[in-house]
Amino acid sequence: MKARATIHRDYTIARIDDRLYSAFIEHMGRAIYSGIYEPDHPTANAHGFRQDVLDLVRGLKIPAIRYPGGNFVSAYKWEDGIGPQDERPVRLDLAWRSKETNQVGINEFAHWAKDADIEMMLAVNLGTRGIEEARNFVEYCNHPSGTHWSDLRRSHGVEDPYGVKMWCLGNEMDGPWQIGHMEATEYGRLANETSKAVKAFGGGIETVVCGSSNDQMPTYPNWERQVLEECYENVDYISLHKYFGNSSRNSLNYFAKIEETGRYIQSIAGVIDYVKAKKRAKNDIYICFDEWNVWYHNREQDSKNWHSWDWPEAPALLEEDYNLEDAIFVGGLLNEFIRRSDRVKIACIAQLVNVIAPIRTLKGGPAWATSIYYPYQFASLYGRGTALNVAVDAPRYDAEAAQDVSYLDVAAVLAPDGKSITVFAINRNPDEAMELDLSLHGFNGLTLVEHKVMGGNSADARIANTSEAPDKVLPRDGDKLAIVDGAVKGELPAFSYTMARFSVS
Repeated sequence: MKARATIHRDYTIARIDDRLYSAFIEHMGRAIYSGIYEPDHPTANAHGFRQDVLDLVRGLKIPAIRYPGGNFVSAYKWEDGIGPQDERPVRLDLAWRSKETNQVGINEFAHWAKDADIEMMLAVNLGTRGIEEARNFVEYCNHPSGTHWSDLRRSHGVEDPYGVKMWCLGNEMDGPWQIGHMEATEYGRLANETSKAVKAFGGGIETVVCGSSNDQMPTYPNWERQVLEECYENVDYISLHKYFGNSSRNSLNYFAKIEETGRYIQSIAGVIDYVKAKKRAKNDIYICFDEWNVWYHNREQDSKNWHSWDWPEAPALLEEDYNLEDAIFVGGLLNEFIRRSDRVKIACIAQLVNVIAPIRTLKGGPAWATSIYYPYQFASLYGRGTALNVAVDAPRYDAEAAQDVSYLDVAAVLAPDGKSITVFAINRNPDEAMELDLSLHGFNGLTLVEHKVMGGNSADARIANTSEAPDKVLPRDGDKLAIVDGAVKGELPAFSYTMARFSVS
């Protein structure tokens, strides 16, 4: 199978916002407790956070992290998580039918985020609460001193404000499962007034309004239209969520869902443009894809568990053993975000530790990287700069999720200093290697700096990293690409993900 692709330095899509490679962590399952926080763990620091997990997190160079939810936030009292830990109340979390001890709250999480060198993106409860609680939360976090909430923060040992700039206005308010679910117009009005109150604190605050929980919702995409008609001039982003799976074990259809995601983004971009035109607005709104990941391996059993168990503390939930196929899919989805970076400015992998996550832990035991850690890491490290258009000529196939899908999935990014270009390429064909001819125009002095490959055999699709065998699915050095007469030529193995970096003069 042969494929050609062409990249020109001057044919750009957009400057990529670094926050395209952000993450999400919720008070859910073992994401917090025995995930990032385990005071009795051998690697725990003085604040109770696992250093082995922190090391893996730092390796991802995550720019921002959304917290504390998720469905959890829609009944959350942020005040429960401040003050002396031994005086904090234990609450029942209705979203995941478990007990929340509140041993980790905003100040503990802020300390962890600082250690991990990650900017916080906080969500306010617009399910059971509203404008008053949201503005109090912002005052506690962002105001220097001299007021009730800012001085309360100082009394809790935090002298300097956090200066949080990103605030999410609730979570999945279109979903009937959400505590405090609303109709679109009702939610849009509340989000509008909350955003105005939050932005009144100054400091360049940006707000994210809830879009559809997924593109199969009966209210999609009318939800976005109705919400934005109520709040367009006062918000900055609209959120999208989508989870993926391959229960049918049809790899080609699975990979075609990336094209489906592109249509989702394109449709909401059209809604944004429509509302802007209708309102004669001057501001632009972008997409914050703040929940995305693979979630299907244990989904049915997990649902049965959390609807029946008797309020446990930090139960094992949504702990997916990601395989090679999932890693290739995640690499392709990140490629789609790069290709749509003119509209998608923020995206958050959901979640970061234990719960559908690139990082897993055993309580009291080791932490390890799942297969999806590596394409996420490559994109975060080398996918910053300017997204370039890639013209592709490759064989194609039809699937249930999408028609006319290219076997070659490729994205390219020019580094901020213009001195290197990174190509992320996937051969979706499960059986045939792909002979690639990649022409790069407008670049001189092309040199291959690094070449990593994952996969190469669809028979290995179900192999996963585990605590007992954490190194089964790893990137390896590639040896099948070379620069010939100023072009990149060589082979992409069947069923593989490739990252190749080139220096240019």
